[in-house]
Amino acid sequence: MSSTLTRPAPPGTAREAVAPRRPTRIFALPEARWAAAALVLFLLALPLYLAGTSAWTWAPLFAAVYATGGWEPGWAGLRALGEKTLDVDLLMVVAALGAAAIGQVLDGALLIVIFATSGALEAIATARTADSVRGLLDLAPATATRLAGDGTEETVPTDRLAVGDVVLVRPGERIGADGRVLDGASEVDQATITGEPLPAAKQEGDEVFAGTLNGTGALRVVVERDPSDSVIARIVAMVEEASETKAPTQLFIEKVEQRYSLGMVAATVVLFVLPLVFGADLRSTLLRAMTFMIVASPCAVVLATMPPLLSAIANAGRHGVLVKSAVVMERLGQVDTVALDKTGTLTEGTPRVTDIRPQAASGLSKDEVLRLAAAAEHPSEHPLARAIVDAARARDLDIPLVEDFVSAPGAGVSARVEGSTVAVGSPARILDDPAGHPAVAVAAALEQDGRTAVLVTLDGTPVGVLGIADRLREDAAATVAALGSLTGTAPVLVTGDNPRAAGRLAAEVGITDIRAGLLPQDKVNAVQELEQAGRKVLVVGDGVNDAPALAAAHTGIAMGRAGSDLALETADAVVVRDELATIPTVVRLSRRARRMVVQNLVIAALFITGLVVWDLAGTLPLPLGVAGHEGSTVIVGLNGLRLLADGAWRRALAGTDR
Repeated sequence: MSSTLTRPAPPGTAREAVAPRRPTRIFALPEARWAAAALVLFLLALPLYLAGTSAWTWAPLFAAVYATGGWEPGWAGLRALGEKTLDVDLLMVVAALGAAAIGQVLDGALLIVIFATSGALEAIATARTADSVRGLLDLAPATATRLAGDGTEETVPTDRLAVGDVVLVRPGERIGADGRVLDGASEVDQATITGEPLPAAKQEGDEVFAGTLNGTGALRVVVERDPSDSVIARIVAMVEEASETKAPTQLFIEKVEQRYSLGMVAATVVLFVLPLVFGADLRSTLLRAMTFMIVASPCAVVLATMPPLLSAIANAGRHGVLVKSAVVMERLGQVDTVALDKTGTLTEGTPRVTDIRPQAASGLSKDEVLRLAAAAEHPSEHPLARAIVDAARARDLDIPLVEDFVSAPGAGVSARVEGSTVAVGSPARILDDPAGHPAVAVAAALEQDGRTAVLVTLDGTPVGVLGIADRLREDAAATVAALGSLTGTAPVLVTGDNPRAAGRLAAEVGITDIRAGLLPQDKVNAVQELEQAGRKVLVVGDGVNDAPALAAAHTGIAMGRAGSDLALETADAVVVRDELATIPTVVRLSRRARRMVVQNLVIAALFITGLVVWDLAGTLPLPLGVAGHEGSTVIVGLNGLRLLADGAWRRALAGTDR
């Protein structure tokens, strides 16, 4: 937060003007359409099959399930096979067809539906994230007013601006390119870039950014960066690049799946061909091979992982934390360092009156000073004005009507209130001779403490000083302490706010590692520095400026109530109700889920190994093999579902992940 008074009356804030998230049309995606068709056909066939009706009633429906849900992964697997790569999806399609070949039509169809649905959900998530990243570019205006050498104006697309061009930015307009102010004075809401809740005063020589919102003053700006290299464009590039850095984990998983697939296929072929070479019966050999394919199927292994993680996701969702995938839930339990944004994360993100200091010589009370200030500020739309008016209303003060309202960018406002002139603004701007005045000393003390100081005068005489600051969330200090205890490392504060305000807040919540005045790329650098030191970093933020760091981190969590669309899409999890205390709770829940995954993998491995050995060393009856295979999936599934209980959340909230 800035510690100097700012005074435009912008028609809206940058956060309000963030491009709305473009809704993903789910059924525009082919994966979603095929998965939906397979599911509907399966639900139509299932009751007919279970009721024992003629195969002519349910067999065509199941065949359609195989076709609609399996043709796309099957075709993709065949293409991969042509490139000498065995895709796990192809293996699952073959396993489903193998199950059907030996009469297990229902099992095969269910396997097809599960994999088709999984592919559709992945496609939807990818499309929505891509839409959100592209939507960020809409923050920058499509056109700008370029000034020619003779002063004439020309409206041009912003992508045609070049370094050295001079543009005119009128009040209430968005700035079209990164540049520097040549002339004029105003205040610019640049929350999308720095995260600061209050507009920043801009005058000749100050830097401005594309996509930020100008206040009430006109500015002439010289373009210093090509539009493709603007800060807002670089945020988009960094989000995309950082998101791609998570691909190696996925590549590792695919490599493991491929090796398992190769081993399973090779074993099945050997089990089928070798006995035939030695004269075994074709039908019994095929039955043994297909039984092997069923009992060796990784369904139990898949269920060993998913029920605990999905149950933890559902439990967290009921308590206001949206975790976007099972992978994210697992990664949350691995974090050992937390980096927290300030504005909108540790604080509420809305300026509020924290101090009312009447001047003794004025004889006015706190309520009287606040009442006069609120009356003068009432016509203004500036965030500080709203804070003052809200404070007066909270005290049930009567706010009188005013006349002759005047707003001066960067200075303050003045108005006639009940026959007297009331001015509200920066002490240095509204006092003719501020040096040595007692009110200036009070204002300086407030600013030193990280507040924004606002002087109130009555007919030119100072009558009081107001201190305005963003308010700390009630659970901020407790959350910081819990995260430090949980990870074994004290949290880090990463903020675009000024060092003085950041230091004051850090002292209140118990943070000693403070990194202030950071632009988005600086936050990414801070995260990368921690990760290069071997840390697995959890970043918690809320704004567009936090999105690159959220994407670059091992795991990112966004505050949902006031968070930008891009931050919500980029983050791996969202705290929907803005309750900070849920963050350490969900980390503990994740750790318990990860331990349960290990338990389930052991159970699944024991069942699969036992059934495979039985099939190879003896004669495993097909019904018993199916029962053992399905029984293992039921056991690990029920074990994982224990995390659905509210008791699991209560234990995590109480500080234990056991």
